[in-house]
Amino acid sequence: MLIIKVKDGEKIERALKRLKRKYRDTKTLQKLRDNKHFTKPSVARRKQIQKATYIQSLREKEDI
Repeated sequence: MLIIKVKDGEKIERALKRLKRKYRDTKTLQKLRDNKHFTKPSVARRKQIQKATYIQSLREKEDI
């Protein structure tokens, strides 16, 4: 559970912005969406490897 303490004199909009940022940074929504459907461990591993190779190719292009 995320807790945001509203400081004295702080606007509600600012506190909501902090809440949304913290919510996004903890990747809570992404975890909920991932757990919506079961994915086999082999499929998850394959996806992770594909992502790593893609990032590696981007870094290699950057070095050139």
